[in-house]
Amino acid sequence: MADVLPLVEARLRSALGDPDARAAVTFLGTDRLEVLRFREGDVVRYATLGMSARPMTDPTALVADPVEGPRAELVLSVRAGLADTDKVLRPLAVLGASPQVEGVVVAPGASLDVGEPLWPGAPFTSVLVAEPGGLVEDLELAGPRDPVRFLPLLPMTPNEAAWKRVHGAQALRERWLNHGTDLRDPARGSVPLE
Repeated sequence: MADVLPLVEARLRSALGDPDARAAVTFLGTDRLEVLRFREGDVVRYATLGMSARPMTDPTALVADPVEGPRAELVLSVRAGLADTDKVLRPLAVLGASPQVEGVVVAPGASLDVGEPLWPGAPFTSVLVAEPGGLVEDLELAGPRDPVRFLPLLPMTPNEAAWKRVHGAQALRERWLNHGTDLRDPARGSVPLE
């Protein structure tokens, strides 16, 4: 299944340019996962590479299907130079490994929490998984394999994550939009939730 990864990296390069850094992480019992860093002007993007090597499996399934099932990689975009965001590599790798480690299917609208700041001093410990297709187009694979979806991650403060659990992902996105929240600001505060 590793034959998928060269195609995924080629899609990332065609959409984001050449990565200027990459780091690899391997967790016990999982495949190697890389995080690539791309710079474009004042924005730095981090993308996982390796999460899509295997399809994600519904945790209630008795047997994991080695071919069919959703595949994804994660993409985080932040403004460069405002925080030490390169330390997000390990937390991002943890999130990318979560389908193998925890048996979760990562999909738009989901919350993913690492239980610690995403980088030193970050006001965020979790992310909201956004809809794919904007920054990096889905990568179609030969059937019967599902396409690889490139899922943007939107950092959430603990208050926003709690509010989202009650009101839903769409309500939080609307609140961000209505308040003109810069979701790429690595030091932003919580959106007003009253």
